[in-house]
Amino acid sequence: MKDVIDVMALQSSRRERRLPDYRSISGHSMATNFIFECGIKLGLQPATVATAAIFYHKFFNEADKNDYDCYVICTACLCAAGKSRDEPIRLRDAVNVAHNSINRGAGPLELGEEYWSMRGAVAQAELLVLRLLGFNLDAPSPHRYLLHYLRSLQEWFPASQWRSAPIARTAMAFLQDFHHSPAILDYRAPHVAVACLTLALHVLGVSVPLASTLDDDAAWYSVFTKDLQKEKNWEIMEKIMQVYSREPEPI
Repeated sequence: MKDVIDVMALQSSRRERRLPDYRSISGHSMATNFIFECGIKLGLQPATVATAAIFYHKFFNEADKNDYDCYVICTACLCAAGKSRDEPIRLRDAVNVAHNSINRGAGPLELGEEYWSMRGAVAQAELLVLRLLGFNLDAPSPHRYLLHYLRSLQEWFPASQWRSAPIARTAMAFLQDFHHSPAILDYRAPHVAVACLTLALHVLGVSVPLASTLDDDAAWYSVFTKDLQKEKNWEIMEKIMQVYSREPEPI
């Protein structure tokens, strides 16, 4: 794997960019950015926002992107994710946050034609999203696995070493960012969690204690998931890094 250390620089520079003008961006190139921005404004948990991105990717695995308004579907996915994660979102809040994100500086919509039109579109889109998902809102979350793995791994490290290296924060950041890519649908949640953790360790230059004494330096994560081959783990890490090299610049 090449240029693994550069991932941190790419991650940092991506977050320092100004907010995009969604009205000037055609197509779906910034759709997941819109989901994450609106999710943060709505005060949603990271796992809920990530679930909305999963629903978006699943929806457009079945639907043609040219047939639907990108930001209406994104807003609908956030509403569906809120139901899935027991973090319900008021439809009015979702509509106003989406409108404000698209129209920078705009205040809440008055209860007029524009509001009711957008509200109706989002409500209809949510029903469509639910139908295409087969009304199955069970989206296995890599977040749950990663939290479990981090708690276990922390016990393996000297306390001072664990505190000095932001392993948990870095792994979680990689996990959130991987949700920008539809490739996340191709892998099982436990495998994604291990890949994010492995990539964080590589980027930070941290070795798992006593891992060097094992016959295979990848064997340490077999404690967490026994069916993840080393080659597959590297493949997922490559996919995570591609998020930073392929993400379009805001206009």
